[in-house]
Amino acid sequence: MRVLGVDPGLTRCGVGVVEGVAGRPLRMLGVGVIRTGADLAIGDRLVLIERGIEEWLDAHRPEFVAVERVFSQHNVRTVMGTAQASAVAMLCAARRGLPVALHTPSEVKAAVTGSGRADKAQVGSMVTRLLRLDAPPKPADAADALALAICHIWRAPATNRLQQAVAAHRTTNSARTTNKAPTTSTARPTSTAPTTSPVRPTSTVRTTKGRIS
Repeated sequence: MRVLGVDPGLTRCGVGVVEGVAGRPLRMLGVGVIRTGADLAIGDRLVLIERGIEEWLDAHRPEFVAVERVFSQHNVRTVMGTAQASAVAMLCAARRGLPVALHTPSEVKAAVTGSGRADKAQVGSMVTRLLRLDAPPKPADAADALALAICHIWRAPATNRLQQAVAAHRTTNSARTTNKAPTTSTARPTSTAPTTSPVRPTSTVRTTKGRIS
């Protein structure tokens, strides 16, 4: 499995490609940062990020793209720029028909270091060890991109099994609903013979003077 990890950002967008499967040694194929100037218009910066990601997709031909999921921050301006860069990465992948996975920072930290509260130094140190690098990638955005790719490679098998189980469950339920015989009520035949009540004979009353018989 070959995964392009993208740590989105307007000023520095980290990118890293990792190849391997869960349970076996991983190999880094490339790492870097796409930079844009803060003095440029937002549209121009997004175009530069798009071109940079397209170059990485052309050069490494990944099978999956893992992007950091944008989460709420106190600095609205920062989170908006991160979300815009994230959307560009997803657009580039979708245009090529590549599956996109979103992982939260806590998921990535927990997958790589074992703790969802690890700092950037710990993430960089573990990325260096896992990929057998001589030194942690710089800047931290580059290390984060590699961590995203590693996280996806390790989590993909479990995620795929879960998705397959859900799909199989839905298929089974659908088949049961389709094959279920319709419930019909058996109508009892109604009698056409008229229902009559027996008529009791009436007594004849004769009235005579002074006597009733």
